[in-house]
Parts: sequence; structure tokens; C-alpha cells
Amino acid sequence: MRLTLGNQSSVTSFILVGFSEYPHLQAPLFLVFLTIYTITLLGNLGIIVVRKINPKLHTPMYFFLSHLSFLDICYSSVFTPKLLEILIVENKTISFRGCMTQYFFGCAYVITEMFLLAAMAYDRFVAVCNPLLYTVAMSPKLCALLVAGTYTWGGLCSLIITYSLVQLSYCESNIINHFGCEYSAVLSVSCSDRSFSQMVCFIISIVSEAGSLLIILASYVFIVVTIIRMPSKGGLQKAFSTCASHLTAISIFHGIILLLYCVPSSKSSWLFVKVATALYTVLVPMLNPLIYSLRNKDVKDTVGRIISSKLHSQST
Repeated sequence: MRLTLGNQSSVTSFILVGFSEYPHLQAPLFLVFLTIYTITLLGNLGIIVVRKINPKLHTPMYFFLSHLSFLDICYSSVFTPKLLEILIVENKTISFRGCMTQYFFGCAYVITEMFLLAAMAYDRFVAVCNPLLYTVAMSPKLCALLVAGTYTWGGLCSLIITYSLVQLSYCESNIINHFGCEYSAVLSVSCSDRSFSQMVCFIISIVSEAGSLLIILASYVFIVVTIIRMPSKGGLQKAFSTCASHLTAISIFHGIILLLYCVPSSKSSWLFVKVATALYTVLVPMLNPLIYSLRNKDVKDTVGRIISSKLHSQST
């Protein structure tokens, strides 16, 4: 659909191609993504509830983790419902405002999660390198400031990039070869000069990715040095178990993003872009609660108590 303004035509809605080139996979993909989305919601809500119930989990690490779970719920909910919709309906459109809104929140949550993972790396650095000063160094006020900073930076960066997209003209084609409003997919249907938007996105992406990775790298360099100096194997195992879950989450999150945006061949294959985007928008939010909960005894015990109490109440 187009709105004509003088001699220029402006798109008011887009058509999302999704995975429509594989019609026989529409129903199986719907069931797979619906299952993953359900597990994502239940798993991340579970982490938030478990932390609230168990006083042992009222620590800075689980404060950050509860916000990570909140971000995963929001981020998954930005893309997955629309993906599920276009897999089963004939009308695969999204309004221009809806597209820009989807992009804004998706971008904001990704950048926020980048720096939240960096804040969690700093938390692990303090826990391993200065365990006696941990509760003082990671005060509730500092934790709240770190989280507020990640949300503010993510929102500001996303606002700037989204504004640069809104300023473009979309008059050649309104067909987006994607299941959502991912940056490169939206940019591909613009018919105006894209250089400013690309420069803005490039600078913000480099600063955000490099900044978060440098904080993570610096934190873990100090952690590794501290671990090497530990005289006892017990301390070594405890330090490793403290960091293993976080390192796994970082590797998956940053690995997929770097694969999508830094591998040259990825830009030539829209199928690759769509699959990689599906991995970090649908799959990663499901994995985070599994990664953190399966390795933590307190989380498993709390979940066990909740299930036991529910079963007991039903039997009585």
C-alpha cells in the first residue's frame, strides 16, 4: 500500500516474505517456533519468580539475571508473535509504523542485552577477584545504576538508528524478504541514499559490540589471572563454576551476532540472514534460563519445591 505525496510515493505498509518460499514447511515451522516461544516465556518467567521466592538468590548476579530474563521475554515477544502470524495467514503485511516500532524495540533490547552481559562479566570479576569485598563493591545502588545505564544506552542507540531509517524513502518495493523488520532487510527496500543511515548504524554497532566485548574480555583476563594464582583446586573449581554459565551465554549471543553481521557471505544469502536472525531472536532467549538454571543447585531446589507444593495442593 502506498501514500502519494506530490511526485513522490511513500510506502505505508510492508509485505513480509518470511519463509513462504518453503510452503511445505509453514506448519512444522509454526509448531517449532510456538514451542520454543512457550518454553522461552515459561523459562524466563520462572527465573524471575524463583529469584523472588528464594532469599539465597537475592544477589547481584541474580539481580542481573532477572533483568536478562525480562529482556529475553521482551525481545522474543517483539519478533516471534509476528513470525507465527505470517506462517499461518495469507495477509503477511505490517504497517510502516509497526515495522519501525518493531525495529526500535528489537534493536534496543539487543544493545541493552550486550551491555547487561558486560555488567554481569564485571560482577563475576568482582566475585572471583575480590570475594571479601563483593557485597560492598556490588552494592544495590551500583547494580541499579548499571542496569539503568544499559537500558538507557540501548534505547538511545536504537532511537538514533530508527530515526535514520524513518528519514529514508521507501518507494520502489514494499516487499521485505524477511520475517521481521531486521535492519538490512528494511534498508534493502529503500530507494533513497542509504549512506548516512549505514554510517550511523555502523558506528553505533562497532562502539556497542566492541565496548561490551572489551569489558567482558578485560573482566575475564583478570579472572583467569586470579584463577591461575589460586593454590587450591577447590577454589579453582568454584571460580570456574561461577563463570561457566555466563561464558556460555556470552559465546552463544555474541557468536551468532558476529556470524550474522561480520561474515561477508551472510549478506548475499537472505535465507542465511533469516535463519541466523531466528537463532538469536527465537532460540537464544530460550537457552539463557536453561543455561543458568541447569547449573545452579539453588534454582533447581526452588523449582523442585514449587512443583512439590503444587502437586501436594492438588492431591489434597
